[in-house]
Amino acid sequence: MIIVAGTLRLSQQDLESVRADAVAVVSATRAEQGCLVYAFAEDLLEPGLVRIYEEWESREDLARHGKAEHIAAWHAALKRVTVLARDLKIIEVASSEPLA
Repeated sequence: MIIVAGTLRLSQQDLESVRADAVAVVSATRAEQGCLVYAFAEDLLEPGLVRIYEEWESREDLARHGKAEHIAAWHAALKRVTVLARDLKIIEVASSEPLA
């Protein structure tokens, strides 16, 4: 399994201006082959901070995702605003188990 996790920081006003674009990219991505989890969550204590979490079946699925039209549209939306910070990491997981 491949996990992508991290943050995106925008001003609160810029976040509001791309909210519909964010909803569109999350909705489209969740329908992609190999997507197990795809979520954006606003931090409750830090306005404008978006926590991103993704789970993919394989690196190939993640690579295909990166070439999708809805990702190009999301990147175009982010170019209309000022991205204050972006920090995403790819994590390869050998195994996982439920937390008891």
